[in-house]
Order: sequence, then structure tokens, then C-alpha cells
Amino acid sequence: MKKLMLVCLTTLLGACQTLHPGAKTSLDGEVFYLQRIALPPSATLSVSLQDVSLADAPAVVLDEQKGPVKGQVPLPFHLSYDPAQIKPGHRYSVSARIEVNGELMFITTENHAVQLDGNDPQPLKIRVDAVR
Repeated sequence: MKKLMLVCLTTLLGACQTLHPGAKTSLDGEVFYLQRIALPPSATLSVSLQDVSLADAPAVVLDEQKGPVKGQVPLPFHLSYDPAQIKPGHRYSVSARIEVNGELMFITTENHAVQLDGNDPQPLKIRVDAVR
């Protein structure tokens, strides 16, 4: 009887741990660059999580963080997404850009692919390169 009760409770607790529809999962990371220069106070950071599966169509943005830069590199970011919207076989990527007074100063130049399966390393390290 005790074993049956234990099995029932274990099953019930396991069911409670599943994600609810619409529950958000997150990616945390840092944006950095290699140049040894400080960002001016007017700098802004944009980081986005995108579905980049279709080569001939614009990327679909799942989440984006935009705002003034607080401090210097590495610059932290936090992106949220709904795991129910992740489609098998699709490719996802994180990109970042730093602007100063509306002019692009740094941008990602490499693909920063993420799997969104819970196994992505966190914090993500996203390098941006200077725009010349």
C-alpha cells in the first residue's frame, strides 16, 4: 500500500513540473567586443532571438531586448521565449548590435546558433565587431 501511494505521489509531482502552456523560458548572456575602448553614455544595446530557418525571408523575432547601455562590456542580456513556439527542424540564432546616437558602432558578424532545447550554455557569449 505504501509503495502504491509513493508511486501515485511521484506521478502527481512529476505532472506538476511540466511547463504550462505559455510558460516562458529564458536565455541569459553577455555581449562583448575585443577593442579596448569605452562606450559613451549615449550607447544603446539591442539583442534579439530569431528564427532564421528561411533563407529567402526575413528572420522571425521571438524576443528582443533594447535599451541604454549600463556600464561597460561585458553587457548582460535576458531573452524570453515560449518553448511551445519552438519548431523542430528550425534554426534559431541570437544577434546583437550597439548604436551610438543612432549610428551603428558594433554588430554580430558570426552566426550565434542556439538549440533552445535547454542545453544551450548560459551565459551565452555574443561577440560584436566594430563597423568600419
